[in-house]
Amino acid sequence: MKRPTPHAAVGRARYRARYPRMVSATPTPDNAGPTPRRDLAQPSADGRRVALLTLGCARNEVDSEELAARLHADGWQVTTDGEGADVVVVNTCGFVEKAKQDSIQTLLAAADTGAKVVAAGCMAERYGRELADSLPEAQAVLSFDDYPDIAARLGAVLAGEKVDAHTPRDRRELLPLTPVNRRESAVSLPGHGTPTRATMETDAHTPAHLRQVLRRRLDTGPVASLKLASGCDRRCAFCAIPAFRGAFVSRTPDELLAEAEWLAKTGVRELVLVSENSTSYGKDLGDPRALEKLLPQLAAIDGIVRVRASYLQPAETRPGLVEAIATTPGVAPYFDLSFQHSSEPVLRRMRRFGSTDRFLELLASARALAPEAGARSNFIVGFPGETKQDVAELVRFLTDARLDAIGVFDYSDEDGTEAAGLPGKLSAATVKRRYDRLAALADELCSQRAEERLGSTVEVLVDTVDDGVVEGRAAHQAPEVDGSTTLVAPVGGGVDLTALRPGDLVRATVTATEGVDLVAVPDEMISAAPGAER
Repeated sequence: MKRPTPHAAVGRARYRARYPRMVSATPTPDNAGPTPRRDLAQPSADGRRVALLTLGCARNEVDSEELAARLHADGWQVTTDGEGADVVVVNTCGFVEKAKQDSIQTLLAAADTGAKVVAAGCMAERYGRELADSLPEAQAVLSFDDYPDIAARLGAVLAGEKVDAHTPRDRRELLPLTPVNRRESAVSLPGHGTPTRATMETDAHTPAHLRQVLRRRLDTGPVASLKLASGCDRRCAFCAIPAFRGAFVSRTPDELLAEAEWLAKTGVRELVLVSENSTSYGKDLGDPRALEKLLPQLAAIDGIVRVRASYLQPAETRPGLVEAIATTPGVAPYFDLSFQHSSEPVLRRMRRFGSTDRFLELLASARALAPEAGARSNFIVGFPGETKQDVAELVRFLTDARLDAIGVFDYSDEDGTEAAGLPGKLSAATVKRRYDRLAALADELCSQRAEERLGSTVEVLVDTVDDGVVEGRAAHQAPEVDGSTTLVAPVGGGVDLTALRPGDLVRATVTATEGVDLVAVPDEMISAAPGAER
């Protein structure tokens, strides 16, 4: 495990810049920026204070909230503000090199606060003892297997005891090969927290809908992620995630509904369904149509006004699922499709399936049911063996696809992946040139797509109201990774802008665009956030 190539002072400066307001950042090229986190700590008897700092994706945020619940149940003060913390736990990201660099820099900078520093999350799981040996600033490097006993692990760190780091292993090998047999295995699955006496009074035989939810929210915003499943059974040549996240395991519908109802009671208005591969949801439960059935049930929960599915695999996106997403009331007609490329030869080398024409047909089927449906995807350029013709095919797809948001990654080798050993590697200069070209094209195309929405009516969920600026998101805009919509005062009639609060859902008319972002005038209130004074 290599230390970061930039000098550590760079990371420390970045870290101090975001203290005490710690943020959770998604390390993707189209990241819409950091989201402020509010300190929700409450005094505890013994004063042990832990800061949970989350890097990476929304799945990591759910994992952090499980850890928060476990720690709070053991008497810890739980916060997202590292100032004054006894222990700082950094929930790291290990997806790509840039994310790993950010994780290491954050760990180094956290050590400057004088707190004990603990590495958890994907990078910690992926490198284990190697990370611990190369990063003495961290007092402990934890595995996912440590999560059920997180309070004891942090207690040992605080007491100055040595916590041995694990030797990494392929977590796919910990679960049965047959998906339907996996739920019976006693393997720690982040975000699937198994309750203990310390966290709840009920036992494992209590029906899920009667159990206390093992989760403690770390912010008060109107949007929250709901983890459908963990792990992945796909074998994409460029991806190391299955090796350290493990094989695919779904959560049961009753568990998800119970957690969604709990989230709604905390003020959540939009649920974002996350996993490594949401289109596989239910295959290990014996029901490949489980997600199609779950969506309307989630949308019917009192207080929830929008449900958004994310992380869809194009090759597994069935017509029934397209219809459910496009036509179910309360479900955002939004398609977060992991295309990665569109040239068939490149996709085959990636161990993926599809083509430009097949992907365009999939998008057309969604828009036939919901003409204003949103769509986004990520793409890798510079994959081994990629030719100029392959790039031209990708340009053809992007030009015709009319995507609302496009993330572009430049290919880099990842430890332990098949792609790292493939022939036909492109020079760094070639990869950069192609990346720059595609990134510029993506910006232009997404701006054009936003302009197509001028004059249209959108439903906007208000996220923040700050110094009179009201910002939210339309149905085609997912939190953090896509654009946003700024609401401006109407000229006579309409909705009183000063009365709007986070969690309100309004109908608005798009009047202007700023890149991928929209500007809209609110026409009417659809659903007011409960409990807000008007």
